[in-house]
Amino acid sequence: MISPVQAEQTNNDQQHYNLRMKLFKKMEAVTSIPWYYYAAIDQYERNLRFVRKDLPEPTDGISIYIPEEKWSGLLNPNKQDTNPYSIAAFSGIGADGNGDGRADRTNNEDILAAIGNYLLTYGTDHDNIKIALWRYYGRDKTVSVIIGNAHMYKAYKKLDLQKKVFPLPTNYNYTYKSTWGAARGWGGRRIHEGTDIFADYGVPVRSTSYGIIEMKGWNRYGGWRIGIRDINNTYHYYAHLNDFAKGLKLGQPVEPGMLIGGVGSTGYGPPGTSGKFPPHLHFGMYKDNGRTEWSFDPYPHLKVWERQSKKAGY
Repeated sequence: MISPVQAEQTNNDQQHYNLRMKLFKKMEAVTSIPWYYYAAIDQYERNLRFVRKDLPEPTDGISIYIPEEKWSGLLNPNKQDTNPYSIAAFSGIGADGNGDGRADRTNNEDILAAIGNYLLTYGTDHDNIKIALWRYYGRDKTVSVIIGNAHMYKAYKKLDLQKKVFPLPTNYNYTYKSTWGAARGWGGRRIHEGTDIFADYGVPVRSTSYGIIEMKGWNRYGGWRIGIRDINNTYHYYAHLNDFAKGLKLGQPVEPGMLIGGVGSTGYGPPGTSGKFPPHLHFGMYKDNGRTEWSFDPYPHLKVWERQSKKAGY
């Protein structure tokens, strides 16, 4: 049963998704650049606004932030310029996307028009869009995240990719507690960047979110492990697996509840090392802010996902 407050929030969220999708589709029609690239850039920048104090709060509309000097032109003496002609004269990227004669840095359509025009200077195909993104952001990781977002939106054909589940089916036996930040000694002093969920060998491990498989393979600390980056630019790390689900590939989109492997005790040695500790899933979460990436405590999130998954019988 959804409470009236929850229902209102859900409806508001859906209205915002509908508004943004309408804007993205319009830009696709104008530029022939698929809508999911615009959505991917907007989502990346929306995520930055949640974790960066030097950026404005995210908006219900388009959250792409274009600095004044980039919008109006580096040498433009009028940093608040809204005249498309003088902006162009100073090589700014600001544009009039809604036909009102003004290039407004806070207007949804103008922002997307500016980004669309910029991308068009490189081309409409995937490879040239990647080049354009690198020239704009100057960071390989940022380009990778945006392209991953685009793959997700293309695969699932919707903007609402926020669903989460507990990493183990809740009808299995398992135990866990908050262990983030605890000391670890094997391989040198370090802190424990995750939560250990103890369960029997082979208990299914599933993706907690929609995401893109960013890493898959062996690590001497984590054993067989897999890393999935979700639409909020949060990296979900699953370690000590006994195996991987068949067919998983780097760059592959996944969804909540999708099987990715099984609980194991691999790690603390060369490939194939197992049994040096009881079987468990090490689950970690990392956030990227466009400059650096850091770990944070997944335990509160796991408790919420566990409660939601149990309620849904999942």
